[in-house]
Amino acid sequence: QVQLVESGGGLVQAGGSLRLSCAASGRIVRINTMGWYRQGPGKQRELVAAISSGGSTNYADSVKGRFTISRDNAKNSVYLQMNSLKPEDTAVYYCNADKIYYTTWEYRREVWGQGTLVTVSS
Repeated sequence: QVQLVESGGGLVQAGGSLRLSCAASGRIVRINTMGWYRQGPGKQRELVAAISSGGSTNYADSVKGRFTISRDNAKNSVYLQMNSLKPEDTAVYYCNADKIYYTTWEYRREVWGQGTLVTVSS
């Protein structure tokens, strides 16, 4: 059974930085696109950043220039470096993998982590 486990959330003052990590575990052959989503209070879940297996990235306009997504395929992990944090970045951050292959041809779709809370104080 594959799963994603996030870590690194916490409380930080505005202007500060945090680094989120997400590690996939279980029987894994390869992982396609991995991403970070967030859900703020009273808001819908939204894409923050995503990275393909080849390293192509895309970001929400609200985080461009402040957040950086990266991954380590050998460790089946994805990271989110968050700088210049703002109170509006406060949310539960979720790690996602669109496809996790556990054999050459078989995969699980849309695997989610349990979420990690990021709180940015003003």
